Amino acid sequence: MVTCLNVTNTSTISNIDIGIITFEMIANINQRDRLFEFLEQNTLARSKELQAIGVAATTISRAVKEGSIVRIGRGLYQLSDREVEPNTALAEVTKQAPKARICLISALAFHSLTDQMPRKVWIAISVSSWQPRFKHSKTRVVRFREPYYSEGVEQYKISGTVVSIYSVEKSICDAFRLPKMVDRSVAIECLKAALTNRKSTPAKIASAAKKYGAWNQIKSYLEAVTANG
Repeated sequence: MVTCLNVTNTSTISNIDIGIITFEMIANINQRDRLFEFLEQNTLARSKELQAIGVAATTISRAVKEGSIVRIGRGLYQLSDREVEPNTALAEVTKQAPKARICLISALAFHSLTDQMPRKVWIAISVSSWQPRFKHSKTRVVRFREPYYSEGVEQYKISGTVVSIYSVEKSICDAFRLPKMVDRSVAIECLKAALTNRKSTPAKIASAAKKYGAWNQIKSYLEAVTANG
């Protein structure tokens, strides 16, 4: 049995031709309020997050069909009139793989150490993690063992999402440590940029290189860049 509320003045109700409003209709209205409020505060939302606050899949689907929100990835939504922030792709990937760390070319580009714009988002996962699946996002997944995976991580808020990104020093060390993934000329460019733009110091980079197993690869370049001022 469906309980309903009698309505005497149907002219005040848009898009409803019958003289009753069911509790189901009221529930849908409340769900829409929660949906838009959540997206206003968080920019990006996973379907699981919306369902956790009581927003049904049917409510999400209706909002997409009417154009109020857009589906930008597998189970990932944002308001249709939301201005896209820089680095939103990093937040999109993080939403789908919360334990991933932005690494290598993507991290170097985020820190403005290279002019290269990666066509894919580079992420690191631990060697014991399941391989995340990305149906729509363009990603490049690499596996880091410890301590390379867990250490040197910084967090930034992008499009309302907390994104884990390797630091300037860690990213440079990874670039030198993994020449098959990052061309040596790009690694040297990033090293120079970090020092020229004062994003790091020779001492910090040297310390990180010794900690993350890149000292032998970076030592001569660091000495040359420092000697040239």
